[in-house]
Amino acid sequence: MAEIGIFFGTDTGTTRKIAKQIHQQLGAELSDKPLNINRVDIDTLSSYKMLILGTPTLGEGQLPGLAADCQTESWDEFMPQLDVADFAGIKVALYGLGDQVNYAGEFVDGLGELYDAILETGADVVGEWPAEGYEFDDSSALLENGKFAGLVLDNDNQSELHPERISGWLEQIKAEFGV
Repeated sequence: MAEIGIFFGTDTGTTRKIAKQIHQQLGAELSDKPLNINRVDIDTLSSYKMLILGTPTLGEGQLPGLAADCQTESWDEFMPQLDVADFAGIKVALYGLGDQVNYAGEFVDGLGELYDAILETGADVVGEWPAEGYEFDDSSALLENGKFAGLVLDNDNQSELHPERISGWLEQIKAEFGV
């Protein structure tokens, strides 16, 4: 088992594709192959000292799951397991996908919801990301310091920036993870 576990929720597969890119850049020595959150339990996540968790935001700020009209279970169904999790001593970095043009009022709100749940577990959340370069009205993923709770990607409007953003964020979190 590698040091870093990568887990994602998805509907269309884009968040999965980003998870694979993250794994590829980190390499198999550091990270295990990404897994869909609907295929694991809380003990699997707890077995890692470092986690990278990803989610899209669906509709009007929802996490993926059956309530958001996804075909399969996802983060929405997994969230109750986080309510009883103890991630003290685990470093967690988050990434989220959203559409800043069509959903400017709830841009990457799924990331904000995941962030809040992970904080409640006692995890050490790392990987904050600057909000510069994005145009949106509101986001629950925006922290008081003006940064996002994790890497933010807009596949609909800024996909050309993904390689640079992913690479920069991974360098940042590797330092924060101490690897």
